[in-house]
Amino acid sequence: GYKAVRQSFFFYAILFFLLSFAGWVWEVAIYLFRDGRMVNRGVLTGPWLPIYGAGGVLLTLLFHRLQKKPVTVFFLSLVVCSVLEYLSSWYLEAYWGVRWWDYSHCRFHLNGRISLWGSLLFGVGGALLICFAVPVLLKLYRRICAEERGRKAVICLTLILFFLFAADAAWAADFPNMGRDITYRGASFT
Repeated sequence: GYKAVRQSFFFYAILFFLLSFAGWVWEVAIYLFRDGRMVNRGVLTGPWLPIYGAGGVLLTLLFHRLQKKPVTVFFLSLVVCSVLEYLSSWYLEAYWGVRWWDYSHCRFHLNGRISLWGSLLFGVGGALLICFAVPVLLKLYRRICAEERGRKAVICLTLILFFLFAADAAWAADFPNMGRDITYRGASFT
């Protein structure tokens, strides 16, 4: 199923944006449920969390051949996403002096950067992505791109999203989103 798409930059680009948006919705929903208010999470201002998009594309590239092995994908996703989350947390703090998330309040955590609960959710998410969502998305992508008009629409959408994302990232380089529940050099913003 993945062979025809292996070289398709546009499939992975759309997947990146789709998963970045889904991650943003997921985290906004958590805060909405927990605190009863919307909180824009992440470094960027737009409705995307690139760690979810990058993680999802990475999992897809690494584990597409394991589509029929959800338990294996679960454990591999747990490890890869936990490492990605830990390194991202470390980098963001080293670069901006800001901690966008802190799991110190959780029972099982590693330096407050990752938690067992979060890692388990990443394992489930990775298994659902690789074993169920990507095959469906791939079929939809192929159906859309089967016609010239569909291919042009995908290219146009991808270019627009890249432009918006690049502008947001450039803005965030100097003015990162300082949402809620972050720690800046020891002071908590809540």
